[in-house]
Amino acid sequence: MRIGLVCPYSWDVPGGVQYHVRDLAGWLRQRGHEVRVLAPAEDESDLPDYLTSCGRAVPVRYNGSVARLTFGPVTAGRVSRWLSEGDFDVVHLHEPMTPSASVIALWAATGPIVATFHTSTLRSRAMLAAHPLLRPSLERITGRIAVSEDARRTVRRHIGGDAVVIPNGVDVAQFAGATPRPEWAGSPGRPTIGFLGRIAEPRKGFAVLAEAFDALLAAIPGARLLVAGPGEPAEVAGLMTARVAAATEFLGAVDDATKADLLASIDLYAAPNTHGESFGIVLVEAMATGTPVVASDLPAFISVLGERPGGRVFPTADPAALARVIVDLIRSPGELRALGERAASRAGAFDWDRVGRDVVAVYDTVTVAAEPVR
Repeated sequence: MRIGLVCPYSWDVPGGVQYHVRDLAGWLRQRGHEVRVLAPAEDESDLPDYLTSCGRAVPVRYNGSVARLTFGPVTAGRVSRWLSEGDFDVVHLHEPMTPSASVIALWAATGPIVATFHTSTLRSRAMLAAHPLLRPSLERITGRIAVSEDARRTVRRHIGGDAVVIPNGVDVAQFAGATPRPEWAGSPGRPTIGFLGRIAEPRKGFAVLAEAFDALLAAIPGARLLVAGPGEPAEVAGLMTARVAAATEFLGAVDDATKADLLASIDLYAAPNTHGESFGIVLVEAMATGTPVVASDLPAFISVLGERPGGRVFPTADPAALARVIVDLIRSPGELRALGERAASRAGAFDWDRVGRDVVAVYDTVTVAAEPVR
């Protein structure tokens, strides 16, 4: 099958949608499908051979974050040319209402179109305003996917219609085979807690974790906080007390292999996110290494953890509650081990072999007796 994947966000800047598109493309290619990806990109000289840049991206505040998007005549011309040359059996758009390449491809393409909705939001003025303009094009989507029940509710509320829930995928074997590093591993009386994310983005909840960690250190003075992700420590220095700063190590942005090793090394992974999360891919990555998770009680996170969770939740944006949960678990090594075992088992539900097959089933459904995409 010839498949065209469209990512609206800049390929150069790490993000959940970009990783999802990249990993889906890799899984499909390994199984013999011809796959091309279209996305904004700054440096066109360092792109994988299956990816075409549709233009440089600019930062735009969107959905509580800063997204790097591209739009305009140059982008439109590249999208049209890519569709024309691709001769795809199906085009798979990600975030088709985000004002970037996916919207332009939605306007331009005809034939079998699949769309994946990643966003979860209770009320979006942007979506409500854009819907009347996009409605005729949205009606041409022949297969709708949502990455979670939260994302599905967003589709039903803001767009109308329904979507099949297919979660984000993880290469479980890669994370399960990660190598713990001695410098990041915890020890009795000196446990390590990890956090991954854009540290200066408020909805990722670093401020909540920093406040919780001060209370945590009062109970367990040797605890350490390992922080990985884009951003400079100076951007969040004002959120930390002196003893939290002394107990924190900032690792900066890390590659996939280093991220897996980090998650395999720590005693607990903390996900203090405050809102705007439709899934929680890093929770699955941590669980795949056998590391328990302590997460905000966001519906998307509760869904990821499952009925026999590989972690615990705490009331969102409550630093005192977060500190209590972490202290309880660190002081209960038997429960910590049991949570780790359940975490590894739960992660299997999100393995790409399962997720990829479900996506291909959608492709098969929409391409039956359909004309190729033009």
